[in-house]
Amino acid sequence: MQKVYLETTIPSYLTSRPSRDIVIAGRQEVTREWWETRRDEFMLFVSPYVLDESAKGDPEIAKKRMQLLESIPVLAENEEVLTLAQVLIDGEIIPEKAAIDALHISIATYHKMNLLLTWNCAHIANATNIRRIERSMSARGFESPIICTPDELMEGE
Repeated sequence: MQKVYLETTIPSYLTSRPSRDIVIAGRQEVTREWWETRRDEFMLFVSPYVLDESAKGDPEIAKKRMQLLESIPVLAENEEVLTLAQVLIDGEIIPEKAAIDALHISIATYHKMNLLLTWNCAHIANATNIRRIERSMSARGFESPIICTPDELMEGE
């Protein structure tokens, strides 16, 4: 069974109010469909970063996110995770202002996740960045997870 790291956009899309933006609404629907039909095929994991981000914002929605995540194992942070994140920032792969994105990538990489599931296409699920992330992690002896969106995990859709 493949190990999947859920980046914060996944629980956010699962619990947020329906968006009027057609792109976001579509992503919400795909995420819900994946959650309902495919998630049991994977071992899911989150991090302290996901929990911290999920606890913020509208208290009612934050409570839903935290309830959704309560049974999912939390990966531990350590010095190597922080070092790998800094490598991504220092290499200008992830901007300093998006340091949390570097932490998501580094903790998933360090803990040998097979997949990193996200809707963050600005810094994480970005074709240009994916190759740079892979090269950077490989240069340090790590294999980065496959970075993908929920629609990429929908079989035959």
